[in-house]
Amino acid sequence: MTEAAEVCAEDTKGQTCYICTEAVHWKTKEGLVRGCACRGTAGFAHVSCLAEQAKTLREDAEENDLDDEVFDARWVRWHRCGLCEQNYHGVVACALGWACWKTYVGRQEEDGAWTTAIGVLGNGLSAAHYHADALSVGEAELAMEVRLGTSGVNLLATQGNLAIRYHYVGKHEEALLMRRDVYSGTLKLLGEENSETLRESMCFSSALIQCSHLDEAKSLLCKMIPVARRVLGESHELNLRMRRTYAQSLYYDDGATLDDLREAVTIIEDVAPTTRRVLGGAHPTVEGMGRCLHDAQAALCARQALVPGAGSDAHGVVHEQITHKATTRAPRAARPSARPAPWQ
Repeated sequence: MTEAAEVCAEDTKGQTCYICTEAVHWKTKEGLVRGCACRGTAGFAHVSCLAEQAKTLREDAEENDLDDEVFDARWVRWHRCGLCEQNYHGVVACALGWACWKTYVGRQEEDGAWTTAIGVLGNGLSAAHYHADALSVGEAELAMEVRLGTSGVNLLATQGNLAIRYHYVGKHEEALLMRRDVYSGTLKLLGEENSETLRESMCFSSALIQCSHLDEAKSLLCKMIPVARRVLGESHELNLRMRRTYAQSLYYDDGATLDDLREAVTIIEDVAPTTRRVLGGAHPTVEGMGRCLHDAQAALCARQALVPGAGSDAHGVVHEQITHKATTRAPRAARPSARPAPWQ
C-alpha cells in the first residue's frame, strides 16, 4: 500500500478519497492512489478503503445469498474501479492483489474466495512487473485447480494467465503451446462471438507473433477482428488491442511490403487516440501503443530509405513515389530491438 501511494503521490496531490473523503487514511496513514481510467478529480482512493469496500460488498452478497451475477459484479471490485469500470493497473493492482489475498488466505482451498483471491494476487504481481513471483503463484494456482478437479472456462482462464507469465520470463514456446490450447478450448466451449474467445484470439495471436508465426497470426486476426467490431464495437478496448496486434504482425514481418508497413502505421495512428480516450494516458496499453507506433514508423522509414526516388509522406517518414512496383518486397534494413509485451 505504501509503495502504491508513493508511486501515485504526484498524481494524487491535493485530492481526497472518494470513499472516506480524507486525504490521509485515518488508521493506516497511507496516501491516495488512482490506477484506473478515471479523469479529473474522480477515482482517487486509499487502497485500504478500496479493499474494505470490496470485502464488504462480497460479505453482503454471501450473507444475503445473492445470485451469481450480482456476486460476481461485487467480487470484481477487488480489481476493477467501481466508477469508470476499468481494471486497475500497475502498483495499484498489485496492492489490491495483496490485500485480497491477505483477506481470504485463512480460508480452505475449496472455498471460492480462496481460489479467486490467489488469481487476483497473481494478476496484481504481473501488473506491477513482478513476473517471476507471478509465475510461481500461477503455477501454484493451476496445481490447486487440477487437484480440486476444476474444469471448463475457469481452468482455461488460469492457463491463459499462466501463459502470460511464461511470456514475461522469456519462455515464449511454452507460452505459445499453452495459448494454442486455451484458445481452441475457449472457442469450443463459448463460440467465436464470446468476449473471452475474442480475448484469447488476441492473446494467441500475440504469442504467435512472439514466436515469428506471423502468417498464422495475420490469418487469425483477419478472421476475428470483424467479429470483435460487430460484437463489442469500434471503441472497445479489446477491439483496439486486436487491431494494434494486427499492425504488429505486419511490421515485424521481414517480408512486409511497403504498403504493409504503411498500413501498420496507419492502423496504430488510428487506434492510439481512441485508446487514450478510453483507458486514460497512464494505462500500460496506451504506453505500449506509443512504443508500437514508434517501432512501426521506424520500420517504414528504414525500408523507405532503401528505395530510390523517395520523398516525404504524411507520417513524417520517407516513402517512394507510387508506381506499379509499390508492393515489391525489399530487404528489411532495421527492426525494433525488442517486441513489446503482447498484453500491454
